[in-house]
Amino acid sequence: MRGARRAFLAAALALAALPAVADEAAAWAALRAGGHVALIRHASTESGLGDPPGYKLDDCATQRNLSARGREEARRLGERFRKEGVAVERVFTSPWCRCRDTAKEAFGKADDWEALSSFFDDRSRAEGLTERVKNRIGTYSTRKPKGTIVMVTHNVNIAALTGVSAGTGEVVVVRPDGCCGLKVVGRIAIS
Repeated sequence: MRGARRAFLAAALALAALPAVADEAAAWAALRAGGHVALIRHASTESGLGDPPGYKLDDCATQRNLSARGREEARRLGERFRKEGVAVERVFTSPWCRCRDTAKEAFGKADDWEALSSFFDDRSRAEGLTERVKNRIGTYSTRKPKGTIVMVTHNVNIAALTGVSAGTGEVVVVRPDGCCGLKVVGRIAIS
């Protein structure tokens, strides 16, 4: 009886893992097809939550930055995109150093876009920033990019856009859905 119970539990655990694998496979397929957006939470940082008091966007020394582990995660992320054959058309990033550094380590390029800024410290900005990002993603419904658009940002931004709480370095793949909408296709965790 114990052996049968263990076999049943092992099978149940294996089946529980299938949606995540299918979700990831769908996400990679969408990215390879182009016309999708990869919302990426910055890679791992030095310890802490938020930024130190008095931080300045134009001074990385005043912010919570990527750790050595985070830099390695970002490099692995870029390597995985290349291995999977994902053509990255453009990379946008929050102006926070941890996001910009994630983008540059992974993709070698990034354009700051203020709409991807964190609103962790100022929730009054959430609605306006979120709408700007939704609108841009929505425009890709009619003027479809040939490759994938990458947006490196913060967990609060991704959660506001998708309802998904992303882990550090996690990719949430979305498809433009009409003028101002998006639909989550899948998630990718680079470990």
